Amino acid sequence: MKERLQKYIARCGVASRRNSEKIIAQGRVSVNGKIVSAMGIKINPQVDLVRVDGRIITPETEGIYIKLNKPAGYITSVSDPQGRPTVLDLIGDIGSRIYPVGRLDYESEGLLILTNDGELAYCLTHPRYEIDKQYYVLVDGNPGYESIKSLRNGVDIGDHVTQPAKISKLGIEGRNSIYRVTISEGRNRQVRRMFEVIGHPVLYLKRERLGNISLGSLRSGEWRHLSISEIKSLKSLIENEI
Repeated sequence: MKERLQKYIARCGVASRRNSEKIIAQGRVSVNGKIVSAMGIKINPQVDLVRVDGRIITPETEGIYIKLNKPAGYITSVSDPQGRPTVLDLIGDIGSRIYPVGRLDYESEGLLILTNDGELAYCLTHPRYEIDKQYYVLVDGNPGYESIKSLRNGVDIGDHVTQPAKISKLGIEGRNSIYRVTISEGRNRQVRRMFEVIGHPVLYLKRERLGNISLGSLRSGEWRHLSISEIKSLKSLIENEI
């Protein structure tokens, strides 16, 4: 049975499907000894020999699924040219290449899923599936009703008009306000940009939940493998695709 090359590369744990497409476009992939740089190529995993950077790749035999409570001051990346610490530094060597599902910016904290399952990572971050992401957010000042209503309806953050968001006020901290925000998109720094639009910058942001996986009692910097029931729960969100 044939499958798209980028999907196969992701299934082998090399990178997410989106990043696998970039690797192909860079001319780093060969099929049966011939460099491939065009999208849409299909291969037969039982017959074709695929190499990335000259190395033969094969599907991962065991899936790894980890949840991490990311502290501020770490970037959500496999490596950083500026030498900043990455989330993989918190996990260390576990004997398999893993990568983050989506991103949390440098200053933000909270739940991050890491895996070697490229197909799952692709589906969980694709806008088509509208996977909920829930955040605890402290913002500067006290936004008025109309401002929060605009966020609930969707606002222009410069390069995109956001989809409606669920926003509930949790309380006041000094002159600042605390909200719980749930969105189904994953634009770069989206929650921060939403509150900047209404003139109330985010002072603190923590992701509490991704889909049906919650941060739970993990302390800052701690991580653990997902349980079998948690993995099944995650996959149930996109069961028709993987």
